[in-house]
Order: sequence, then C-alpha cells, then structure tokens
Amino acid sequence: MKRHLISAADLSRDDALLILDTADELAKISDRSIKKLPTLRGRTVVNLFFEDSTRTRISFEAAAKRLSADVINFSAKGSSVSKGESLKDTALTLEAMGADAVVIRHSASGAPHRLAGWVRGSVVNAGDGTHEHPTQALLDAFTMRRRLGPLDGRKVTIVGDVLHSRVARSNVLLLSTLGAEVTLVAPPTLLPVNVGSWPCEVSYDLDAMLPKSDVVMMLRVQRERMNAAFFPTEREYSRRYGLDRDRVARMHDDAIVMHPGPMNRGMEIAAEVADSPRSTIVEQVANGVTTRMAVLYLLLGGADLGGEIRQ
Repeated sequence: MKRHLISAADLSRDDALLILDTADELAKISDRSIKKLPTLRGRTVVNLFFEDSTRTRISFEAAAKRLSADVINFSAKGSSVSKGESLKDTALTLEAMGADAVVIRHSASGAPHRLAGWVRGSVVNAGDGTHEHPTQALLDAFTMRRRLGPLDGRKVTIVGDVLHSRVARSNVLLLSTLGAEVTLVAPPTLLPVNVGSWPCEVSYDLDAMLPKSDVVMMLRVQRERMNAAFFPTEREYSRRYGLDRDRVARMHDDAIVMHPGPMNRGMEIAAEVADSPRSTIVEQVANGVTTRMAVLYLLLGGADLGGEIRQ
C-alpha cells in the first residue's frame, strides 16, 4: 500500500483485497471479551474533523484504540480554527506533536491531498467535500463480500443524490476495481456533469434495475449541500427513487439493501426496509471499525497480525 489513503482510485485490486483480507482477520477479535491488540502501541493517531460526524469519527477512534494506538480527537469547533487558523498551520502543529497518522474530514474537496504534503505521517481521507470517502467504500465492499462472497460480476445499483455524494464516487471506483458492475440511478439533476467518465452505467429507472441487482445502495438526499431545487417535491422524489416495501419485493431473494447513513427514513428508504433482514445498515457500522483497523494497521506497518490474533 501507499503511505496515504486519499482516494479509492489509489488502491489497486491487490491493495483493496489486502485490506479486505486483513479486515477478515481482524474481525475475529470482535467476538472476544477483550477486543484489543498491541499492534500500534506507542503510535499516535489524530482524528482531525472539520465537519460534523458521528459514525466515522467514533469508528476511527474505536479502530485506533483497539490497535492500542494513542488517539487525539480534534474538532474545529472550539479550536484555533474558529480564530482563523489555517489548515496548514493546524497540520504543522500536529506534525510538531509527532502524529503518526492523521484522519481528516473536511468540507473542502482536496483538503486531505494538501495535508499529505505538509505532514510526514500517513493521511487518511475520512470524507472531503463532495469528492471521496474511501474507507466508507472499503467497509461497504467488506459488507458485500461477507454477505455475497466474491464481488466479481456482482451487480450493484447505487440510488439517489450522486451529485453531492462522496460515498458514491468512492464506491464506483473501488467496486469496479474489484470486478463488480455498478449502475447509478438518479434524476438527471442529481448526477455529476462528468459522470460519463466514471467506470459505471447510468439509469433513470429504479424499477427496471431492481430485479437484476445483487446490491441496492441508497444514498441520503443531502439537503445541507443543496442551493437550488433539484427535484419538484420530497414526495415526488420518494415516489420515483425511494425504496419501499413494494420495490423490495421485486428484488431477488439473496439481494441486499445498503445505506451509508445517516438515513432520511421515509424519503429515500422506508422504515420497514431499513429494519428488514435484507438491510445491512447496522452491519456496515460494525464492519466500519474492523475495516478502519485494517487500514490503520497496514498504513502504520503493524507487526505479524496472524500471531497476535492467535495469542
């Protein structure tokens, strides 16, 4: 693996499979009474979050602590950032404190890439603007693989607000690398202008895609990023692109439903679908810790993993 994880495009097929295989090994400790390994003892991981987050921040913190790393949580609110400190000055402060890895979430696309040029430690992108969120794509792939087996030839349909979704871009890149066939389904107004250059197909008809999909991944409508009317009404959007009980009935028996969270229940996904046996939403949260453990372990050069897990 490279020193940083900025984009899913940075991962070769071998890199991605190494992370997923390592996560499989690390998942074995989640059933233990003591869920901890000494692998990264003495290493420092900084969670640098300039945007609100629940799942991702807690997931990275849990992952680092389970590997025995020292964790520093940084929130832009209440820090010198609110006084006007730049990202570069914050990075240099972290560098002076000896951070071995910096996990960054930022509202500006490209912030992790800039940060990687200012610090000597590894940088992990935990979401930058509408650009990418590579560890979410990895945990989604890990969840699919555990439910469905190898992803080669699997048909994955990603539905919803693709325009504002960093998760969609990372998933398209990673899943295509792993051999899956990805189709994006959304209103034309919620698709990026350059979507034709992405390694995927595009459809506007959700009902036509459901019977042939192995995975249906719903995306949240990101109202906080919208500065215009991208669809007539919420009811109209839900009618055309929402996943309800009737639509789930058209999926084949082994197909699964995913959502990166947080959800708008009743809009892009009905409550009964989110809580159904097909849904992997809670599994995705649990798998997020395991997958991020694997990323930190590989980036920070942990010791022999097999020996530690067998102990």
